[in-house]
Amino acid sequence: MNIEMIHAAAGRLAGHARLTPLLNAPLLDRIAGRRVLVKAECLQWTGSFKYRGAWAAVSALQGTRGVIAFSSGNHAQGVALAAAQHGLSAVIVMPKDAPQVKIDNTRAYGAEVVLYDRETENRDAIGAALAEARGLVLVKPYDEPEVIAGQGSVGLEIAQQFQGDAEILVCCGGGGLSSGVALACEGKFRVRTVEPAGFDDVARSLAAGARLRNAALAGSICDAIVTPMPGEITFPILQRLCGPGLAVSDDEALRAMVLAFQHLRIVLEPGGAVALAAALFRPDLPETVVAVATGGNVDPAVFAQAMARFG
Repeated sequence: MNIEMIHAAAGRLAGHARLTPLLNAPLLDRIAGRRVLVKAECLQWTGSFKYRGAWAAVSALQGTRGVIAFSSGNHAQGVALAAAQHGLSAVIVMPKDAPQVKIDNTRAYGAEVVLYDRETENRDAIGAALAEARGLVLVKPYDEPEVIAGQGSVGLEIAQQFQGDAEILVCCGGGGLSSGVALACEGKFRVRTVEPAGFDDVARSLAAGARLRNAALAGSICDAIVTPMPGEITFPILQRLCGPGLAVSDDEALRAMVLAFQHLRIVLEPGGAVALAAALFRPDLPETVVAVATGGNVDPAVFAQAMARFG
């Protein structure tokens, strides 16, 4: 992985990915006690940053009939749309407990969805078996160089949209976006990962200096960023370039969703709101932070729950 790969991916994304805005609201700044800039990747095609990595990876393929991916929903939708736009078939392996809106949207983009139980079945093994049986190319959700390069385009945009001293907070699962942004912003901004409390494998791994696993693979409302452990490719990048990881509670993520809607008029899913939650509710941060709002594919019932509790 290097900055040249990110620039190349950004070139392929030009005219396809949306240039998402960097938003600010004075009342959010007042709540946080600092300036909070929000990179609204929830407004990206398919409702999350994952479209960038999917397009970058699929556009780099040659001579394939189709692709396969495993995802709880956002990578699934990104790969499904990118494959359709390139005239390729797509098979997506998704956990049975993924939000129904993500399963439905993935099918609507034209992909075949294969469901699995994340507590008892191994998604990597399922994906590898299907890929071999059908002759499909596996597009991994984060531990894939072209995917990381595509996600890194978020960092290039932030560097163009804001010049000054700031720390970038990134919602983190396996580390594809965080590592891509860290590479893109090396020498400009420090990046810090944000995860759900109890599923903060990246933060614990950074503190320990080695990759550690989560004890469980389900149990957080932030389904989009619950992953087994940091990636083999992503972790060394995070270890070299990122500051200490942060974690927020499910309630803090839900409250951040409500505040984003009230003050920015954007809709976030819980996993896409954890960086904003850290920006709002963690005291030991610099005067200016950029929070990447990574996704807005929230189940309507979850959004209603958040509004009822914190609205």
